[in-house]
Amino acid sequence: MATKIIYFTVNGRPEQAEFPIDCPAQDVKDLFRAAAEAGPHDILKLYNTKGNIINISPQLAPNSPHSCYKLEVVAADCNSELLGSDLAVALGFDLSSMEKRLQSLEKRILTEAAETPAIVYEMKRQVESFREKLETVEHLSWLGLFKDMSEGTHKPSPFYHKRTLRKTREECEHVREKFLQMSSLEVSEEVRQYLKTPTFDNWQWEDAEIMVLLQVMYTDLDFISTFNIELDVLQQFLYEVYRRYNNIPFHNFKHCFCVTQMMYGLIWLTDLRSKIDSVDLLIMLTSAVCHDLDHTGYNNAYQINARTELALRYNDISPLENHHCAVAFEILEKTESNIFRNLSTEQYKRIREGIIKCILATDMTRHTEILNKFKTILPVFDFSNKDHRDVLIMIMIKVSDISNEARPMDVAEPWLDCLLQEFFNQSDMEKLEGLPVTPFMDRDKVTKPSSQTGFIRFVLFPLFIELANLFPCLEQHIIDPVRKALDYYTEMEKALEREKQNRAQSEKIAKPSTSKEPETHSEPGGTTKPVNL
Repeated sequence: MATKIIYFTVNGRPEQAEFPIDCPAQDVKDLFRAAAEAGPHDILKLYNTKGNIINISPQLAPNSPHSCYKLEVVAADCNSELLGSDLAVALGFDLSSMEKRLQSLEKRILTEAAETPAIVYEMKRQVESFREKLETVEHLSWLGLFKDMSEGTHKPSPFYHKRTLRKTREECEHVREKFLQMSSLEVSEEVRQYLKTPTFDNWQWEDAEIMVLLQVMYTDLDFISTFNIELDVLQQFLYEVYRRYNNIPFHNFKHCFCVTQMMYGLIWLTDLRSKIDSVDLLIMLTSAVCHDLDHTGYNNAYQINARTELALRYNDISPLENHHCAVAFEILEKTESNIFRNLSTEQYKRIREGIIKCILATDMTRHTEILNKFKTILPVFDFSNKDHRDVLIMIMIKVSDISNEARPMDVAEPWLDCLLQEFFNQSDMEKLEGLPVTPFMDRDKVTKPSSQTGFIRFVLFPLFIELANLFPCLEQHIIDPVRKALDYYTEMEKALEREKQNRAQSEKIAKPSTSKEPETHSEPGGTTKPVNL
């Protein structure tokens, strides 16, 4: 079997990796992760000799010891204070060795006892209970003890306890500086092609690099030349967009990028450039970039029930989506960040109307309305019909917005963890404020797999299938991966149910018998008689 040898360095240490040319992409990543002794949540970056970032994949070009690639390990959150394993190390705990020791002990118990004893389940239950108590206390502390102390510009986020909800000026300037330094670098053709696929892994890229990739999208779709967009204006626009996405688990700048990247990929996969004009394409991409600006992690139901400023301002009608639009056009009102400033009045009017229509379509309460409208026109769909195109554009941003499950599982699953974190924080807040609790966000009722199986069956599939009916080429790119995701979470749901039953059975066996022998008293003549209690 033909193999490929890649030479690279890790912290100045020479390494080499050998793998078959048809090796799966994940196996190649795991090989590099092992060589770097990186953790499962660390981000790996590979640079070529020119200093450009290249994708870790089976398509890596072979090199020699004299032209080594450079591999770097980046922590999952470089800006955060000591958390998790870092905090444990700072306190003098070797978390890795403790974890290995626990795993070894559990294996020994399982080997010797042939099954996991009830006491192990009980210990796990107690640990989980303690963890939940800690989380609850920390959440209540933020709401109660610290709320009055943080009435300044930057209120602590209830999600990232060590970070502000809004990005700090220092944080923004640091990213901006890196972005401007990197923006002049040439992005390799391999990355450009990879950027057009739904398999793109966003977790490999930090914010400044993501801004460079967004710049590439505007460039490769010929928007720079077609609409006379100056490069410095585009860069300022992207920076302002980055600045206005908040430090929350899911609806953040990386989510903005994922939605935009999926939209970009769909444009190329469906050859949409030959079917609709550049103005519509510009509307689609810019809407994706701006679609969740200044999201604070609480959905429309919360906004309305809590009677927030947004709900009052927009009369309970899509308060978040209206706000995202408003923030987008605040950015575009500034001359230095107005990428549409060289367009005619008519072009600007059409683009503004299109962006508003697109972003408002991401309100899930309108899902059935928009999908039914698309299904109605599908049999007679005409790309020259403006009404048809408008509905298609709304469908495509909806698909892009909820497309994580169309990505590889190692990319998609961390996003689900982020989403559940945001959901659970909202339901915690609703309980504390005495508001109606959103059922699919309640940590006491929702599990990871149960949150996905229904969503995939009743929301994703009906939407994705209709788009694939118009573009059959999308079947393999977005339908097949979602089928696999459904299988994955269905199996996980079954496994959790089996574990729940086993735990209940073990606890039942472990409980000491509470039944008592009936008490007796002596009858005359020496006989005994049961006492009825």
